Amino acid sequence: MAKVSFTAGRVSGFKCPPDKKQAFLWDVTTPGLGLRATPAGKPAYVFQSVYQTKDVRLTIGSPAAWSIPQAQTKARELQRLIDQGQDPRELKREALATAQAQQAADAAQAVTAAADALTVGDVWTAYLTERRPHWGERHYADHINKAAPGGQLSERRGTTNRRIKPGPLAALMPLALRDLDQPTIEAWAAREGKTRPTSARLAWRLLKAFLTWCSEQPRYAGLLPTANPAKSKKAREALGRAGVKSDVLQREQLAAWFAAVRGLLPVVSAYLQTLLLTGARPGEVLALRWEDVNTQWKGINIRDKVEGTREIPATPYMLHLLATLPRRNEWVFSSAYAIDATPANIKRRAARAASVGATPTEGTGRMASPNIQHTRACRSAGLEGLTLHGLRRSFASLTEWLETPAGVVAQIQGHKPSATAEKHYKVRPLELLRVHHERIESWVLEQAGVRFDRASEPGRLRVVAAA
Repeated sequence: MAKVSFTAGRVSGFKCPPDKKQAFLWDVTTPGLGLRATPAGKPAYVFQSVYQTKDVRLTIGSPAAWSIPQAQTKARELQRLIDQGQDPRELKREALATAQAQQAADAAQAVTAAADALTVGDVWTAYLTERRPHWGERHYADHINKAAPGGQLSERRGTTNRRIKPGPLAALMPLALRDLDQPTIEAWAAREGKTRPTSARLAWRLLKAFLTWCSEQPRYAGLLPTANPAKSKKAREALGRAGVKSDVLQREQLAAWFAAVRGLLPVVSAYLQTLLLTGARPGEVLALRWEDVNTQWKGINIRDKVEGTREIPATPYMLHLLATLPRRNEWVFSSAYAIDATPANIKRRAARAASVGATPTEGTGRMASPNIQHTRACRSAGLEGLTLHGLRRSFASLTEWLETPAGVVAQIQGHKPSATAEKHYKVRPLELLRVHHERIESWVLEQAGVRFDRASEPGRLRVVAAA
């Protein structure tokens, strides 16, 4: 093998002849140091020697990265290892394995550090983003409100000088997700159960669903115990059991309730009467748009949290009520704020609602839930404790006087069928529901002493209460 003194010119000018697979140029001053070139590749410094009677060849590196003195020094180091009875190839493999192991350890440590830094609030935000398309507006708002940090000034009338309390789950949001274990949740339940058990019970149910979702995500599953830490008997006992709601209008109370409610603002009055006469959920009625009311076929399409949508009859008295309402915008039960619903005002009210974790209803022209107005009307009528959901309960209870089939009532109210026959065999068209629904409405109005002309044109309703 021809040997020459390596110089910058000789190294840079060395090329492999096109008729050969590879060519070598060897350094005369450093035993074992060579320059290897191929027709297609770039030259590289190599080291060649004999270890235990076998040839050993190692690649040192490219001349672009290694100077001639550096390559010569490396070749001498490799030769010393062989002289000491060590195989440079084995040492290189061990060094590579050590480097890879260190890289893996560093990566694992980085993952652990990132996991330790991952808070419940971080994952809660990801959970809400992923699940929001599958939830209704109210359910999503519950998640926002129960985890809200609070501290903002209240927007509610009469409490504007007070600051909003943090939601029940706010105390858990800064914790690392891996620290959200069963003792931590039980201690949280014990604290919240003493001051606001009803709100905390809902928060606990949301938390259980959240942790179940986490256990199904590969990224978070390893941070939690095998069993859902929120599913604890001790936590459930600390929060107590919800009492059975019994607020309901009795037959003899209908006249007083109608008299009080009809004295409210027209939109509020119509909304409350529609709640009672349909048995729908309060949020479902608030969400009604004018396009949902079919006056030709006398039907109302309700956005249902159970089935998606359901259609119920538009009974005569309800059509009269709706015909008297102002059409300010798309909402049937619109807000008076819709009068000045300029883009700037809508944006301002939506931002204000978002700052307190509320749903921007009035900011979009839709009436907010009239709980306060209804409470005051009931108080004036001597009907303390009747809630908006109690009107839904009242509808179902009052139908018992007429012995209306339970399946009809459930279909109008949007309850899931509770029997095999109801689920798979009975399909009631709108007209059949109308027969029962109009009978219910007529009976309720009769008991309330409310009379109106069914044949009169909607919008020209004249309602009078019997003495």
